Amino acid sequence: MVPPPQTDDPLWFKDAIIYELHVRAFADSDADGIGDFKGLTSKLDYLADLGVTALWLLPFYPSPLRDDGYDIADYDSVNPMYGSTRDFQKFVEEAHARDLKVITELVINHTSDQHPWFQRARKAAPGSPERDWYVWSDTTERYEDVRIIFKDFENSNWAWDEVANAYYWHRFYSHQPDLNFDSPGMREALFRVVDLWLEAGVDGLRLDAIPYLYERDGTSGENLPETHAFLKELRRYIDTHYADRMLLAEANQWPEDAVAYFGEGAGDECHMAFHFPLMPRMFMALRMEDRFPIVDILEQTPDLPATGQWALFLRNHDELTLEMVTDEERDYMYRVYAADPRARINLGIRRRLAPLLGNNRRRIELMNGLLMSLPGTPVIYYGDEIGMGDNVYVGDRNGVRTPMQWSSDRNAGFSAANRQSLYLPVVTDPEYHYEAVNVEAQQANPQSLLWWMKRVIALRKRHPAFGRGSLRMLHPDNRRILAFVREHEDETILVVANLSRYTQWTELALEEYEGRVPVEPWMLSLGPHSFLWFRLAHDGAASEPAAVTDLPELAWRGDLTARLKRHSEEAADVLLRWLVQRRWYRGGTHPVAGARVTDVLKLPSTPPAVVAFLEVRYRDAEPVTYVLPLTTDQHFDAERLLAGRPEAAIARLIDEAGPTRLIDGSAVPGIYEALLSMVAGRKRVRCASGTLVGRTLPQLKAQLEGKAPADLRATPIGEGPTTSNSSAAYDERLVLKLYRVLEDGPNPDMELGHYLADTGYANVPAVLGAVEMTGERTATMATLQAYVP
Repeated sequence: MVPPPQTDDPLWFKDAIIYELHVRAFADSDADGIGDFKGLTSKLDYLADLGVTALWLLPFYPSPLRDDGYDIADYDSVNPMYGSTRDFQKFVEEAHARDLKVITELVINHTSDQHPWFQRARKAAPGSPERDWYVWSDTTERYEDVRIIFKDFENSNWAWDEVANAYYWHRFYSHQPDLNFDSPGMREALFRVVDLWLEAGVDGLRLDAIPYLYERDGTSGENLPETHAFLKELRRYIDTHYADRMLLAEANQWPEDAVAYFGEGAGDECHMAFHFPLMPRMFMALRMEDRFPIVDILEQTPDLPATGQWALFLRNHDELTLEMVTDEERDYMYRVYAADPRARINLGIRRRLAPLLGNNRRRIELMNGLLMSLPGTPVIYYGDEIGMGDNVYVGDRNGVRTPMQWSSDRNAGFSAANRQSLYLPVVTDPEYHYEAVNVEAQQANPQSLLWWMKRVIALRKRHPAFGRGSLRMLHPDNRRILAFVREHEDETILVVANLSRYTQWTELALEEYEGRVPVEPWMLSLGPHSFLWFRLAHDGAASEPAAVTDLPELAWRGDLTARLKRHSEEAADVLLRWLVQRRWYRGGTHPVAGARVTDVLKLPSTPPAVVAFLEVRYRDAEPVTYVLPLTTDQHFDAERLLAGRPEAAIARLIDEAGPTRLIDGSAVPGIYEALLSMVAGRKRVRCASGTLVGRTLPQLKAQLEGKAPADLRATPIGEGPTTSNSSAAYDERLVLKLYRVLEDGPNPDMELGHYLADTGYANVPAVLGAVEMTGERTATMATLQAYVP
C-alpha cells in the first residue's frame, strides 16, 4: 500500500481544499445501480484535475442504510455493495499517488440497532459489562433537560427494547442507540477501530456528532467536561502512534462552545471543527444585502490555537441547519429560501447550493468566492462544482444525495444499470436535468461553472494567506460591501465583495497599508454579486517582476509540449499570472473570466522551445489570444539572461530530473533564429486553429546578399514601452517582430509596409516576409523587415 503523502507538514489541513462525497453516489463500476470504490477510483483523475487536495468520504461501512450509512452495523469492514476492503485499500493507494488525502467518518456517538454490540448488549444481564456498552433505563424521566434533535421524526430520546425489557438512549433516530462512553470496554473497542483505519492509510477522521458522547442528569447533554477529556485521550493516542493525521469535529454549536473542541493552550483535542453558525449567515447576508450577519458572527468567534483551523462549507449531505440562529432569523431564512414547505426538515432546509441561490451564476460564484477567502478550510459538496440540482420529493435528506451527473448518457453516466435499480433517481427537473448539467458538457465549455471552480481553487492554492492568514475586517460606509484583509508572513490580500444585486461603490480605509498598492483611499465599483481579490504589494512591486527565486512551482512530467497540454488548466493560470504584469497585456481593468491554452506548437530551435497560444476571456470585453514563446533552462545556462531580464522567469518546474525554470522565449536568441528559418524556408506547421505558414517576399534574397539565414545570429531587442511586440535583429540585416497579441486579419505592418514599398516609398523598412495563420483563422504572428539603424 502507498503510504499517505509525506508533506512534512502536520498542518497540511490548513491549505487543503476538501471535497465531500458519498461512495454510493459517485460512480457505479458494476452496473448494480450503486456507486462503489472501483467507480470512485476511476474518477480520481477528475478530482485531481478539479484541484481539490482531500476527499471526505461519508460512511461506507455495513449498514441497514436507514440514515445514509450513519447507522453503522460493523466498524471493521466495507459495505459489500461498495466493494471489498481490498477495493478500499486500492482507492487509498491511488488517491495518495495523486497527492489526495483521505478523510473518513468516525461515527462513535451511536451505532445501528443491528450492530453486534447492541444485539449482545440487549441480551446481556442488566449491570453486566456487555450490557453497559449502551445507555439503559427503566424510565424515560432521566436526562429530561436534553433537547430532541430530530423533532420531525422523534418525540423522545428514549426508545423501548422488548428484548432488554428496558429503554435505551438515542440522540438521533430511535434505530441508532447511543454508545455508553462510561464503559471502559467500549472505549477500548473504539480505539481498535481507530487503529484499523489509520493503519489502512486514512489521513483524517471526521468525528460525527461529537458533542453528545456523555449523559449527565441536570445538563443539556452537550459539551460536557467528560467529552473533552475523552477527546484529549484520543488525540494523545493518535499523536503518539501516527504522524500528520487530523481530527475534524462535527460540533453544531455556537462559536464559543465549538472552539472548546480544539482543546486548551496549543490545542490538545481536535485539529479542525466546522463553523456551523457562519454558514446560514452567509446566506442571510446575501439575501439581506447586508454584511452584518457575517461580520457579527465572526466577531463572536474566539481565536483558535495556532494549530487549529475552522472547516467552512456552503452545503453538505444534510440540511442547511438553522439550529444556531435566533427564532426570528430562522423564520426569515424559511421565508426567503424555503417558501415550499417540502424543502424544510428538522430545523433546516434540504436544498443544494444552486437551487438555494435560484441557479443564479453570479450568486453561486460570490458564495464560493467567500468560501475560498474567509478564515478556514473550504469544503465542497460533490456536484456543487457543476451546479447540480436536487429532488425535494424523495424522503428525508436524500434529495441532496442523488447520483453524480457525469454526462448526458443514460443515468447521467453514473451507472449502466436499469434506471429503476438506481439507489436514488437522477435529477430530471428541467432546470437541472442531467442532460444539461453534467461534467462532460461543462468540461467542454471554458465558460462553465466547473471551469470557474477550477480556476478559483487554483488561485486560492497559490496564496497561503487564505488558509493560514489572519483576518482584519474593514468597515466601509456602504453596508452592502463586505471587505476584509487576510495576512500571512509577507503576503497581504484584500477581499472585497458586493452582497447586493445592484452595482455598488465604496471607499476603503487602508491607511494601515500606506506605501502599498493600492494606496488609501481607494474607490471601487463592483458589479452585482461580484467579488475581487487584491494582493497588496509594496509600492512598485506590482509592476516589478517577481524575484527569480520567488516563482510558482509546478509538478509536471514530460517534455514542454506534453506538460502544457497535459496540465493546460494549471499552465493557463500560471501564464495568466505572469501575463498580466507585462506592459503589452491588453486586459487593462477588465475583469478576467478565465484563460486556456488553445494550442502548443513545437519550434525546431536551440534550446528546444514551443509557442503557446493563451486565450484570455473577459467578463465585459472580447477574448484576446496572446502569443507566448516558451522554453526552459534545462538546455542552456539562463543565469546571465535572467540577471538582465528577471521578468523572463515564469515558473519553476519540478520533475524527476530536478527543478527547472519556465522561461519567456522572447528573451532567447534561438527562438528568433527558428522563426527566421520558418520564414526563409516557407515551412508549414499545422495547429488546432489552422496552419502556420512561413511567407517569403522576393526582397528577402536581395537583403541577405548571398548569406544563408542560418548564418545570421539573432539579438533580442526587448519590448518598447508602448509596443505589443517583441523583436530581434539579425546581424544588422533583418528585424523580426513577434506580435504578442494574435489579431484576426492581415497585420497593418505587413499590409501597409508592403504597399508603400511597392509604390516606391523609400522611408519605410522593406517588408521581407511573415509567419501567418491560415485556415480556420487568419492572422499574422510575426513580420520580417529590413534592418534600419
